[in-house]
Amino acid sequence: MTFRPADLAPAGLQRVCASGRLAVVRKDGRTAVETLYQEGAAKIRMPLTETGTPEAVLINTAGGLTGGDVVDWRIEAGEGTSLVLTTQACEKIYRAASGRAEASVRLSVASGARVAWLPQESIVFDRSAFRRRLFVDLAEGAEALILEATIFGRLAMGECVGRAEFRDCWRVRQEGRLIHGEDFAAGPDLSAMLAGRAATGGAVAMATLLLVSPRAADRLDEVRAVIGDADGASAWRVGRTGKLLARLVAPDGYGLRKRLVPLVDLLNGRAGLPKTWSI
Repeated sequence: MTFRPADLAPAGLQRVCASGRLAVVRKDGRTAVETLYQEGAAKIRMPLTETGTPEAVLINTAGGLTGGDVVDWRIEAGEGTSLVLTTQACEKIYRAASGRAEASVRLSVASGARVAWLPQESIVFDRSAFRRRLFVDLAEGAEALILEATIFGRLAMGECVGRAEFRDCWRVRQEGRLIHGEDFAAGPDLSAMLAGRAATGGAVAMATLLLVSPRAADRLDEVRAVIGDADGASAWRVGRTGKLLARLVAPDGYGLRKRLVPLVDLLNGRAGLPKTWSI
């Protein structure tokens, strides 16, 4: 029987509709907030940092997402700015009574600016349905560090994801030119798909990390030393910039984070690891 979230329960339940906007500009030699807008369950907090790079913590006060919920984040980094974006906690994708949960992120990065998109892991539950979309527009000379990590059930909690639908879409452009695009689709028999050797070989934790920078290739050896032989990383020259792509898989979330933490700390420069990651 094909799993369709819409068949599980009648619609009509209250749904999350959350939207957050943040724009930063260069002012008096530092990055400053120009616009901060939050609606519904979307909240943005900016704790004090000692690195000189502002850090924005994106929060979904609903405590998770289920079918029919929609969250939308839009970030603009002005010329010469630097910004780190993360989440308060792991986003939980719960069983869908109807429809699917959707999360979209749009990053606009001006010339000479750098943005790090470093959310904590998304935790996917059994019989959930989720679509995640990431759109990044980089101007000439802009740089970005982008991470998405997903855990299909927490083994320590006795969770097992058998059937679910998961979609992940990335589109990264620089000067209007597509420099990175990918689409990942899994489900409805998610556990069987992940068990394949061409997928994760049964591992339930995975992450993709992308660095867009003219100096991306210079970090390749360091990245490979951090992630080890079990994972892969490659670097390319793309137009007037470069990109480094790393993919990681692990048997569980703990094993994944053990490699993600030093990897993010390595590639995020002086800003280092986001505060919420170390709690």
